[in-house]
Amino acid sequence: MRFIPIGTFYGDAVYKYDAPRQGRLFAGHPGRIELNAGQNFEMALRDLDGFERIWVIFQFHENEGWRPTTRPPVPPKGKDRVGTFASRSPYRPNPIGLSCVRLLKIEGLTLYVDEADLLNGTPVLDIKPYIPMADAFPDARAGWVEEQEGDLWTVTSTEDFARQNRWIAEHSEFDLESFARVQLSRGNFSKDVFDSSRRRLTVDENAKTGVLAYRTFRIHFTYDESSRLVCLQRVSSGYTAGDLKEGTEDKYGDKQLHRDFLVRYPDSRR
Repeated sequence: MRFIPIGTFYGDAVYKYDAPRQGRLFAGHPGRIELNAGQNFEMALRDLDGFERIWVIFQFHENEGWRPTTRPPVPPKGKDRVGTFASRSPYRPNPIGLSCVRLLKIEGLTLYVDEADLLNGTPVLDIKPYIPMADAFPDARAGWVEEQEGDLWTVTSTEDFARQNRWIAEHSEFDLESFARVQLSRGNFSKDVFDSSRRRLTVDENAKTGVLAYRTFRIHFTYDESSRLVCLQRVSSGYTAGDLKEGTEDKYGDKQLHRDFLVRYPDSRR
């Protein structure tokens, strides 16, 4: 059996850790699906613009191999792992994903969407309309998901963080605040929300502080377990002064952004 992608998704999430656990947690980050030309897809898109949501079937193109069990973000009571077929794990026997996204508009062969949990450059295999009458079963049992011990943490931010985040957003496509809210808002009683095995994260349990890595930036935060509150304090560069010297390798193409950021916020080194 051989599948040929019908198009490609383009969006903000470049690395695996950028992608939200669920697309609806990434609202406000529109992307687009560009269908291949010369295959009569213009006709295939006819009548789709009347639907608010669509199913996108895609390929997990950056994953290799599969695992029979997986560790979900919030595991069920008394378990650390669940079976892959009882999960949304991207590591599957066939690397096929399914996402229900919000359809914003269609222009030619381009579909503009929101609430997508796909990485930039994801091959799209098929598109189908979401039909609430047939696809929504709000009273259906949800297995081990109903046993999750997770609870939400409130994520706030200081004005210093807000100013730095706004500057970065104005000068790049990065959104540090949305990333931090997705990563730090969900915890559970058996395993702390600040689980460094799942995130690029370090925590000082005595000081109740932590640092979350977002690409080459670092998000500094404090937390209070009793009130389940996280406060984003400031942003720093993940580069050293030596890393940012002119002429050094710029693997991610963002060193000038960091140099400008440190000129604007000179105290924002590690």
